Amino acid sequence: MSTAAEVLVVGGGPAGLATAVTLRNQGIGRVVVIDREPQAGGIPRHSAHTGYGLRDLRRLLDGPGYARTYVRLAERAGVELRTEASATGWAGPTTLRVTSPEGVEEIEAEAIVLATGCRERPRTARLVPGTRPQGVFTTGSLQQFVHLQQLPVGRRALIVGAEHVSFSAVLTLAHAGSRVVAMVTEHPVHQTYAPLRWVTASRHRVPVLTEWRVARILGHPRVEAVDLTHVRTGAVRQVACDTVVFTGDWIPDHELARLGGLVIDPGTRGPWIDAAQRTSARGVFAAGNLLHAAQTADQAAFCGREVAKHVVQYLRSGQWQDSAPIPVTCSPPVAWVSPNALPRGSAGVPHGHFIMRVDRLLEHPVLRVVQGDRVLWSRPYRRLRPALPVYVPQNWLASVHAAGGSVCIEAM
Repeated sequence: MSTAAEVLVVGGGPAGLATAVTLRNQGIGRVVVIDREPQAGGIPRHSAHTGYGLRDLRRLLDGPGYARTYVRLAERAGVELRTEASATGWAGPTTLRVTSPEGVEEIEAEAIVLATGCRERPRTARLVPGTRPQGVFTTGSLQQFVHLQQLPVGRRALIVGAEHVSFSAVLTLAHAGSRVVAMVTEHPVHQTYAPLRWVTASRHRVPVLTEWRVARILGHPRVEAVDLTHVRTGAVRQVACDTVVFTGDWIPDHELARLGGLVIDPGTRGPWIDAAQRTSARGVFAAGNLLHAAQTADQAAFCGREVAKHVVQYLRSGQWQDSAPIPVTCSPPVAWVSPNALPRGSAGVPHGHFIMRVDRLLEHPVLRVVQGDRVLWSRPYRRLRPALPVYVPQNWLASVHAAGGSVCIEAM
């Protein structure tokens, strides 16, 4: 069975739903959103803390309320929402094979937007040795366990990581009646903003252990303790706990992009995109945390709104990138930058800035944008932390030479 749509959006989280709503509001006809979960809304569905919606929806909501609001907006706009529907492969340049309880079908679209988001790397991907007991989670699985399934967790938890999501895990565990005995990060400082740390870890008296890593998990049949190793001194300590939550360390859900042969950026590990959020495949765009894992929900929604504008332009003009764009690269300790390329003569990028991150703590660095031996932009910073986004303005774009080679963002 095959069907047709003007635009097929893969992923029903904030980025995908915001894309679809904007497309419909711009007059695009049949817009289909597919999502593999039973309900659309993405990660916010099971993120029960508040803090959502202020910047994009102009109201303060908790995660489930935020997700419901975007679903309602999509329904009112006439978006066709298909849940429990997974894109399992490509049947053509802009045709996807979709599997759902109704069977297998092919959806052919004039344009496809990939908004599949990102996920945390679990214990297995981090190669943490030890036994294989019960009580080991990621933040996402913990939130679903607690908020969607209302199941109990342990009484003493250790959180691995000190990113934004790590501190939100404190709230989830507190809601479940579990005390967090410590947060552990290999970096010398935590990687969130002071207000978030204050309302989570400080309020619940959670110690943040910096420069420690998990060496081994112990216990049978449930977690009993974790061995920690200090990254500089090699000192070892053991922390008793019955729950371990691996947080952060995000990777894009890029399997569909890889199946489609899209060029993958080695830094972001998501699809390569230019300033119009076009991928390397004609008619295929990408948005949200598939591109820059992991930004906040409102940033993903803004990214969806932005890509919709470029999709509309493509549908109405039929024009794609004709000449090879100018690569935008980075060098260590800059871990990645997005977007990854500039169409020649580009006057702007999504949101008016580039997003980048560093891979370690930097004290008093200077960020520079260079093309060859020319410095296009530079700025000193007091401190740059890993896992926190850095926004590089676009005001240097007019200085880029079309024949000058790649542009590089570096930290001195």
